[in-house]
Order: sequence, then C-alpha cells, then structure tokens
Amino acid sequence: MSSTRCPCLSGQAYDECCGALHRGDEAPATAERLMRSRYSAFAVGDAAYLLRTWHPSTRPGTLALDDDVRWYRLDVLGGSLGGPGDTTGTVEFRAFFRSGDGAGSQHEVSRFVRDHGRWAYLDAVG
Repeated sequence: MSSTRCPCLSGQAYDECCGALHRGDEAPATAERLMRSRYSAFAVGDAAYLLRTWHPSTRPGTLALDDDVRWYRLDVLGGSLGGPGDTTGTVEFRAFFRSGDGAGSQHEVSRFVRDHGRWAYLDAVG
C-alpha cells in the first residue's frame, strides 16, 4: 500500500482514499466525493476511471490526458444537492496545475447525476 497523500487533499493516503475508488473497491456516496476522486484521477493519470465515471450521454469515446500537466491543489468552493438521497448535484471547484507553460487553474461547476444507483459526471456549466 502506498502512504502517498491523496491528491484530493482529504488528508488520507491515496490507496485508502481515491485509490480505492479508482480500483473499483466502492462507489462514491456523494457528488463531491466523485468529483474529488475524478480530480485525483487527473492527478495520477487514470483516464480509464474518468471515462468509467462519466455519464454515457456526454462521455467522449476516448480521453487523452496531458502528461505535461501536474495537478497539485483542489479547492472545493461549494455545491448543491449531490447527497446520498439525491439524484442530481453540482460541485464548484478550482483546480491548480503546473505545466511547461507555467502555472494555472481551472474553475468549474460540475453537474452530476445518479445513474443506476451510482454518481456520474454529466458536464460543466458556467
């Protein structure tokens, strides 16, 4: 097991946090938990997980991640719904990265839906 800190900044080790989700050990209980695990998938280069957790109606056929981009910080700014009893939810966040072109950030409000009992990323708004 890896004791490396999880990229989602939960304070837990990667293998016990998002790593467990990436391996398919469990399903995220909330939209925010799914968003955090998807951020971590970007950080560790797990395109397969990103595709698996993308709603079929908006999922691309393939996904190529840029090896030059290093994601290093996630700030969750807010959200609505997305709890264990909800069928939809949003999560607003800012993700910070470094690349050969310098440092930057991505601000997004992600929309999630519960599909067959599991949270799935739908798209980003605004």
